[in-house]
Amino acid sequence: MHDLIVIGAGPAGLTAALYARRMGKTVLVLEKSTFGGQITFSPKIENYPGTLQMSGNEFADRLIEQVLTQGADVELETVTEIRDNGVTKTVVTEDGTHPCRSVIIAAGVQHRQLGLPRENEFVGEGISYCAVCDGAFYKGQHVAVVGGGNSALQEAILLSETCSHVTIVQNLPFLTGEQALQDALAARENVTVILGTVVVDILGDKTFAGLTLCEEATGTESKLTVDGAFVAIGLKPVNEAFHNIADLDEYGYFDSGETCVTKTAGVFVAGDCRRKGVRQITTAVADGATAALAACRYLDVL
Repeated sequence: MHDLIVIGAGPAGLTAALYARRMGKTVLVLEKSTFGGQITFSPKIENYPGTLQMSGNEFADRLIEQVLTQGADVELETVTEIRDNGVTKTVVTEDGTHPCRSVIIAAGVQHRQLGLPRENEFVGEGISYCAVCDGAFYKGQHVAVVGGGNSALQEAILLSETCSHVTIVQNLPFLTGEQALQDALAARENVTVILGTVVVDILGDKTFAGLTLCEEATGTESKLTVDGAFVAIGLKPVNEAFHNIADLDEYGYFDSGETCVTKTAGVFVAGDCRRKGVRQITTAVADGATAALAACRYLDVL
């Protein structure tokens, strides 16, 4: 039986595992898909203290190597439930069960979809949520980026380096990403920005052909012919499986503050999956450290 099971191998979860191992606790990290989480989709990180520049993959590789070197166990399994047995907990996955004494949930978030008819049919066939993953398929072609925040602007910058043209479609009358990113885009001749406009449909029958746009101020519809569209309109939590263990707020995030505690003794939350005002790598790793230290204090008095 492990002292601690960490659910999720993003920056928060891996930091929690690192801290707990250094406190002498036995740790199992369970991850359902990608070690490193959403940060692996980031082509360039320039705001992490002490590092001038690195890719999300580089950051994730360093962190997972550090955690493994410290002696944590890591498994690829999808968690479906946590059972509270009092002093012990049982983490249920699609592959079996894992007993432990405490749990840190660092489940992260998922990409938010446009909610269009047939959107899922075109995922991977014209619709993508990751320029790092799929941008190479559109070299020399015209693509759209839907969204105006940091993630969308980073996607657009990356795509503009290889695509013939990039059209950004933003529902608000202004971009919300950092000014430095906006300035970088403004300097690129192959980038066009369309503001105050939403995507209402997908063009094409069996083959993706573009997007139908609607200008919100006038209701005027138009067609944007592009070879592919990258959706970057935010993220959503995936915490439903744990609602019996930890309270959720109205948006589905864990309703826990900076202490990372939950209503269940021995269960803690960390990272983007919890209620918070700022979601950055730095805040995720801070949560991981906070949750791990809280879990260790809990374990020490069991």
